Amino acid sequence: MSTPRSTSASGGRGFDRRRFLTTAALGGATIVGASALGGLDADAAFAAPTPSLDPAIAAAAFAEGRITAINGSVLEVAASNGGQHLIQLTNATSIWKLEPTTADAVKVGDGLYARGVPMPDGTIAADAIWVNIVNLAVTVRGIAKDRLHFAHGAHGLVGRVVHGTTTASYLAGALTSDLSQVRIGQSVQVLGAWRPEDGSVDIARMTVGH
Repeated sequence: MSTPRSTSASGGRGFDRRRFLTTAALGGATIVGASALGGLDADAAFAAPTPSLDPAIAAAAFAEGRITAINGSVLEVAASNGGQHLIQLTNATSIWKLEPTTADAVKVGDGLYARGVPMPDGTIAADAIWVNIVNLAVTVRGIAKDRLHFAHGAHGLVGRVVHGTTTASYLAGALTSDLSQVRIGQSVQVLGAWRPEDGSVDIARMTVGH
């Protein structure tokens, strides 16, 4: 997308590039996306914030919490610190919920982590949201056909194996769908999507022996 030039003093009002960008964000333009604010894969949710690559965006805005209502393309979110967020989805918003998905997969009760551009009205125009994403250090306590039982601190946790999605990396090796090397007692880092209805986690990736 090309950026219009500022008008001269004799030609009228100067061009406000930030206003152009925020308007573009609400219009769904891809100008607000990975090229400006960072990566969109699941790991990007846990990466340290980086300066915006676009000088018109001083810094990305971040929000987390539980979705309490969905009004059209706006998510109302109750933050864990007691605050409230309004997250505006656009045609350019990347949505992750175990895998890349669409806004139809986002439900009231889901948790989320969002990154985007702050709007003048206080909303955040999201370039990426990660729904129910978790990244947990656990210990394997049991192995079944389609699930693994973990200990996370003093708590038990069920990890669901999602065929066609769940992968594992052993000793920093390449990702594989072969889970046969998982053993009871191993330490595992689990990246996945929490299920609010029963507290289990759909496993996207396991890093074993990290």
